Amino acid sequence: MNLEKTIDVLREEIIKSTRELIAIESIESSPKDNMPFGENIQKALDYALNLSRKMGFKVVNLDNYIGYAEFGEGDEYIAILGHLDVVPEGEGWIGSPYSGDLIDGKIYGRGALDDKGPTIAALYALKAIKDSNIKINKRVRIIFGTNEETGCTDIPYYLEREKPPIMGFTPDADFPVIHGEKGLLIFDVMKEVLDRQTSSFKVVYIKGGTRENMVPDYCESEILTEEKSKFIDIFKRFIDDTYFDMKFEETDMGFIIKSYGVSAHGSTPHLGKNAIMQLVNLLALLNLNGSLGEFISFLNNKISFSTKGEGLEINLHDEVSGSLSMNLGIIDVKMERCLVSLDVRHPVTFKLEDVMKPLKKNLIKEGMKIQNLTYNDPLYFDVDHPLVKSLQDVYCKITGEDVGPITIGGGTYAKEMPNTVAFGPSFPGNEDVAHKPNEYISVEDLITCCKIYSNAILKLSE
Repeated sequence: MNLEKTIDVLREEIIKSTRELIAIESIESSPKDNMPFGENIQKALDYALNLSRKMGFKVVNLDNYIGYAEFGEGDEYIAILGHLDVVPEGEGWIGSPYSGDLIDGKIYGRGALDDKGPTIAALYALKAIKDSNIKINKRVRIIFGTNEETGCTDIPYYLEREKPPIMGFTPDADFPVIHGEKGLLIFDVMKEVLDRQTSSFKVVYIKGGTRENMVPDYCESEILTEEKSKFIDIFKRFIDDTYFDMKFEETDMGFIIKSYGVSAHGSTPHLGKNAIMQLVNLLALLNLNGSLGEFISFLNNKISFSTKGEGLEINLHDEVSGSLSMNLGIIDVKMERCLVSLDVRHPVTFKLEDVMKPLKKNLIKEGMKIQNLTYNDPLYFDVDHPLVKSLQDVYCKITGEDVGPITIGGGTYAKEMPNTVAFGPSFPGNEDVAHKPNEYISVEDLITCCKIYSNAILKLSE
């Protein structure tokens, strides 16, 4: 039986395992009882390791930070590195985000595409090789990461205890093969409120977004005012002009304003609708004064709905990877301080200082401070690198397509694990549903991924 036919036989098992893993709500939570990333992520790791054990693989759990399934012999190994943690589900789901519903040939749920479905596909790709009695020349590890969405601290923990693979891939981006990932900069912009609001509209709070790397789909604010009819008039005219999905609830002292957007991945913010900036646009019409008024004006004028950073003079571009992207993912405004969190991804040929110099200049001029800055260098492999060429050849062979490697704005485990690139699972032309409501992977794509990954394992083991 050839490899592709073996995978076809495993089809129902692949679907079942994917749905079962999606059903685990593996969002990071507080550490608990030797569970470094929380109870639900622990459940997902236990599921993956138990499934691997049933398949007959060697299984290793590194203190519940990360684990792997291994097959084959030799000093060197190849790695396929997936992650079991997911981002929060957000708003706008038709069904349950953790149902794993199979509808019209698609498996729905948070993590279906990013990254549970592809990780299961990689595991079954290795099982297909094992079941087909195909001899491979190196050890192969399917590594189950648990902290990709919120810091990748699992990978340093792994590398302190295990040597890196000689080469590998992470099934957590796009096909055909990713040879470059933009530099990733995440930081907070903060402004202290040193004065009292004296305008006729007073902001009690603004709260929106859950992660820097997600376009926020909800934001709300409470305002106090004695001029209720004036606010209602401003609000109605604003909605008539913008058609934004917003509403308000009247309180004894004012209003609660609610803004609804459309979530998207932080690397492609232009594909979403930013609920925070919709609300900021409205608040800018209220002529707020003092430090808070200055902060709202700054957001409205310097950031607004821009996804390339023009207002902050960081709109960099290169021919290899395209334009810088910027996402304002979180806002938290209180009486004593104003804060937003930004996700900025710069082209691969630029350095951190190319972003920081104009950024600092503009923020200092506005009385803002940068806090909690984290940074990942860009990743770049030449298109003729053996790893890139090998995976490219496999993709073209299985799909019959003749397309070249690409670069992306998304940041994957490939930046953390040496000798690794991103490879799938999204096919060219597919809808981008990662980090969005109603995330899904089609069954046919899931099975095709499994076939591609099994052949990739064989190719890299040569």
